[in-house]
Amino acid sequence: MKKLGLVLGCSLSMSLAMGQNVEFVKENFAQNKEGFKEAKKRLDEGNDIFAATSKKTDDAYRKKFYKEAIAPYLDAYAVNPNNALLNYRLGVAYLFSDQKAKSLPYLEKAKKLNPAIDPELGFYLARAYQMNMEWQKAVSDYKKYLATLSTDKGRAKADVVNKYIRESLSGEKLQKKPVRVFFDNAGDLINSRFTDTQPVVNADEMVMLFSSRRVVLPDGKAQPDKDKLAHDDIYISTKVNGQWTVAKALDKNINTEKNEVVVAISPDGQRFLFTGDEGDGNLYECVLKGNEWSKPDELSKEINSSARETSATYSYDGKTLYFVSDRENGIGQGDIYFSVQDAKGNWGKAMSAGPKINTAYDEGAVFLLPDGKTLYFSSEGHNSMGGYDIFKSVLENGQWSEPENLGYPVNTPEDDKFLSLTANGRYGYLASSRLDRSQGESDIYRLTFMGAEKHMVLNTEDDLIASTSMQVPLPVIMPVLDLKTPQNIIVQGTILDAKTQKPVEAKVEVIDNLRKEVITTFTSNSATGKYLVSLPAGKNYGLAIKRDEYAFHSENYNLPATAGFRKEDRSVTLQPLEAGSVLPLRNIFFEEGKASLLPEATYELKALVALLNDKKSLRAEVAGLTATQEASQPLSESRAKAVLDYLVANGINAKRLQSKGYAFTEVKSEEAKDGSTQEHGIEVRLLAK
Repeated sequence: MKKLGLVLGCSLSMSLAMGQNVEFVKENFAQNKEGFKEAKKRLDEGNDIFAATSKKTDDAYRKKFYKEAIAPYLDAYAVNPNNALLNYRLGVAYLFSDQKAKSLPYLEKAKKLNPAIDPELGFYLARAYQMNMEWQKAVSDYKKYLATLSTDKGRAKADVVNKYIRESLSGEKLQKKPVRVFFDNAGDLINSRFTDTQPVVNADEMVMLFSSRRVVLPDGKAQPDKDKLAHDDIYISTKVNGQWTVAKALDKNINTEKNEVVVAISPDGQRFLFTGDEGDGNLYECVLKGNEWSKPDELSKEINSSARETSATYSYDGKTLYFVSDRENGIGQGDIYFSVQDAKGNWGKAMSAGPKINTAYDEGAVFLLPDGKTLYFSSEGHNSMGGYDIFKSVLENGQWSEPENLGYPVNTPEDDKFLSLTANGRYGYLASSRLDRSQGESDIYRLTFMGAEKHMVLNTEDDLIASTSMQVPLPVIMPVLDLKTPQNIIVQGTILDAKTQKPVEAKVEVIDNLRKEVITTFTSNSATGKYLVSLPAGKNYGLAIKRDEYAFHSENYNLPATAGFRKEDRSVTLQPLEAGSVLPLRNIFFEEGKASLLPEATYELKALVALLNDKKSLRAEVAGLTATQEASQPLSESRAKAVLDYLVANGINAKRLQSKGYAFTEVKSEEAKDGSTQEHGIEVRLLAK
């Protein structure tokens, strides 16, 4: 467009007509015939796009095609910035793009040049004020526009305008009380000059998947030609030494010539969900097998329907799937549903999340924290400040709490549709094009939620210690402690062979000890041995880590309902099922001060029976451990005998068993002295027959 670049400031007729409407006719550009000719050509290109798009009433269609008129209109604008119709249409095109705020100066100029240029000018100008958070101007212009609508034909449009007025009033209120959140660009190892969207991270923020429209060359570099943008593919990055690695496209068995948009990753990072092509709209799942992702598996018809399923999220145990669908008989255009797996692994009938969550408008995306009860979702309803806002609701006693708007600047007047969070709820990831630091059309950002601001207080630690070892000047701002953190614990680590120290693929069972049943089962990664489980507060959990020909390993997590979030690293070495192996039993419970077994011990006792039945060539000693000097050795002996009696009563030959109680000074196992709150412990020592 070199010819266009020569015309800035060179048209005498334009300079004389500043502030007046200048029509696109050659008489007004006598001194720049070539520039006018090229500008008129580009104007006509933009007008063709605008006219074709204006005939459609579907907003999705308009969002897709109106913005295509922006580039030719800007070329025409370089020659004639004082044409009212061009300013109006350029402003409208921006309102349907990802850069809605840019619409305002063009629409304001259109009104200045010709207030009657289009009957819809007042409506779109109000929209532009809303997008720029000029709330009172937006409300004023919306009300003026309402007055122009007839009472019969304009009723539907009036409903839309009244919604925008409510959004503007909500936006004004939310902006006055911004939340403390920091936005950090994820960097050029993740982002490109193209559209990067839908970031999802697993619970411990070690794996990120996202979708991108970048075009990748054989050498792995992004294609610099924006005209060759094709489709969404899925990319992956992992953290090494606290830093994200260069994002890489997934294999061709997942990424195709169609659109693949990732929507969810499981807490342990071992599986993910994505939506298929635009004409399909179904959900697919891939599972990590060692270092390779499986081919996509389409979810069952209970979840996928003839309608579109656009978003989904896993529950902490993988047994419930929340998803968004625009199927018939919903409350609004797109509603949030959930499906629960049965004992055979089949998904049950989809159920609506209900009217507390779903609105008469569109719910766009959904994300569930690993605590199993904190739901984040986007909606055009509730008290949105414009377009989609992100909301939070908590499931308590079977009821969802009133959805809470996450506030400004997480939400803006534009569409804020998707947020993925880490397990502690303090860090999140979203894609946005609204920030000046964006590298491309849409970049991925990491959010840090800081909680309520705290007053400056004096350090309560010893000044000398603080100044010499911590290097903290006084006074200091105390850390934020009132964050509403999720109520769950994340247990993660690696599972290794005790002899070879190599990773093993093992089954990780999560047991509800009170109900004596397995809640869910995970599998550690065969290549790395890594596993991760989330345990919501309010239960007594047992973890049983099992593999054939190995002694099982157990852990206990008794979490009160008031327990806050924490993360625990617990790596495990599985011992071969042979003489000399030791099995600490952490889910054997007794009445306080007695040797009477409690029902909560049943599951682990049954597992021990099964193990001894599988390995009849071994004998076993049930050892009662005295974990403190104050603990009673006789009680340890009695409890060991109680476990032996249970084994005999359940079919284990008494000749294979012996029991013994050990005094504190005799206890050699570090497992028995690892900080447990119990004074007595039980372990089983496998012996040769």
